[in-house]
Amino acid sequence: MQIIKTPAVEQPNTMTLLAEVSRALNHEEDINTVLRRVLSIMSEHMEMMRGMITILNRDTDEIVINESFGLTEEEQARGRYKPGEGIIGQVVKTGRHIVVPRIDEEPLFLNRTGSRNRIKSDHLSFACVPVTSGNEVIGTLSADRSTLVEEKENGKTLQEREDESIDELVNILSIIASMISQAVRLKQLAQEESGNRQNTAYGQTGEAFSYYRDDSHFSEEEYATAKRPANIIGNSKAMLSVFRMIDKISPTNATALILGESGVGKELVASAIHYKSHRSDKPFIKFNCAALPESIVESELFGHEKGSFTGATATRQGRFELADGGTIFLDEIGELSLPIQAKLLRILQEKEFERVGGSKTLKTDIRVIAATNRDLEEEIKKERFREDLYYRLNIFPITVPALRERKSDILLLADYFVDKYNTVNFKGVRRISTRAIDMLMRYHWPGNVRELENCIERAVILSEDNVIHGYHLPPTLQTAESSGTPATGSLQQRLDAIEHDMIIEALKRTKGNMSKASRQLGLSERVMGLRVKKFSIDFRKYRP
Repeated sequence: MQIIKTPAVEQPNTMTLLAEVSRALNHEEDINTVLRRVLSIMSEHMEMMRGMITILNRDTDEIVINESFGLTEEEQARGRYKPGEGIIGQVVKTGRHIVVPRIDEEPLFLNRTGSRNRIKSDHLSFACVPVTSGNEVIGTLSADRSTLVEEKENGKTLQEREDESIDELVNILSIIASMISQAVRLKQLAQEESGNRQNTAYGQTGEAFSYYRDDSHFSEEEYATAKRPANIIGNSKAMLSVFRMIDKISPTNATALILGESGVGKELVASAIHYKSHRSDKPFIKFNCAALPESIVESELFGHEKGSFTGATATRQGRFELADGGTIFLDEIGELSLPIQAKLLRILQEKEFERVGGSKTLKTDIRVIAATNRDLEEEIKKERFREDLYYRLNIFPITVPALRERKSDILLLADYFVDKYNTVNFKGVRRISTRAIDMLMRYHWPGNVRELENCIERAVILSEDNVIHGYHLPPTLQTAESSGTPATGSLQQRLDAIEHDMIIEALKRTKGNMSKASRQLGLSERVMGLRVKKFSIDFRKYRP
């Protein structure tokens, strides 16, 4: 007995396929190059004979082929559709995928490009999935693959074999469509702004968007246009790169994944994205996935029905319901258990879920921003994080640099925290001593901005003369090992260095007045004069 089977992608290749697509999205500069590269990768791993990425031009209400694999330029130019027209038009209109096991038996298949006239189509299958931004369909991703005639295997029926093949193909195409959605959105906006449909149909517009570039590719002019969000402190090159990423993603509905060490300010980046988006007047719900026991997390996220478990005395809305129309920020997402990850994947794909203990399916319109300090690719290898969820989240990764990588921002942050904790603690600290500044700049800050904030708060509380001195900072900053300054010299040399710093600070406070400085230090004017001469200090330069 012979049956027709659509060949599925080999499971061992799926991880490689998605990883290569992710790398292409992160490292290529030009959007056209990105989309062409994605189709090329698909052809290598999926036995794809042809592939197309179409984009809906909302101004002309026309769907055009933006990039393709296996089509000539003339065939690509002929590929134009209206929503509802043919299979591609139906996918754009309905937002649902369509799979055709045999192209030659499908009346909706238009073959407008004419590309299938060059080969026999009696053993071709076709799958088309929507590319979406939020709830809006902005284009499609489709693929042709050949069908094979094989002997019946493992006792499975024709229907079972076809169902397995279709499910796997649609799942992979849907993941890739989600990964490229941000690139397609940017291309759609460029297409609509330029109004040049001819160039767009041939994929020749060539606009380059900085979303695909790392720091080394930004020009000075591009850095100058980076606008710092009101809630984030920093002028370093590394942070200007982050600000440009925020500017790019904020107007869209794309899912974002914020990466970085603990304490770098990932929540601030998520907040900036939300409040610069069109959802800014809607809820911004924050949830730390590591803050609660696993047994409670599910109820907190999805809500529960009355009586669903002991203690559930009333129906309760979960965070996803509360965030409807707005944004939900899932911090430490790497801590979620695998069953909850599966439910989260469904929300990302279908925008629907059920409460714990409930049977009613609830719809929600939310934007998901996730953050983690874990290496999720390593977690996937250890089978602690779902591979498909990772690629759904990793559509727009933003890496927040560690504080040691943005040292020029340390003093800006320190001054901000001084002002903040002056107000909170009714203090009047006006400056940070030179020695304390040196200590702040030399320290490696394993706890990042959070550790710096704690240090400054402690120093503000300890200060008695409205100046933060080195001895007000925590012991970790005062050790030779932590500051990178090995102890050298005799005890007398080190005591002299401390005495020199104290005299300089006193002269700064008194604006070069030797008499006042000597009184503050508890010295006679004669002894003060001897010390100034000993250390070759010019007190006049501290005068106004």
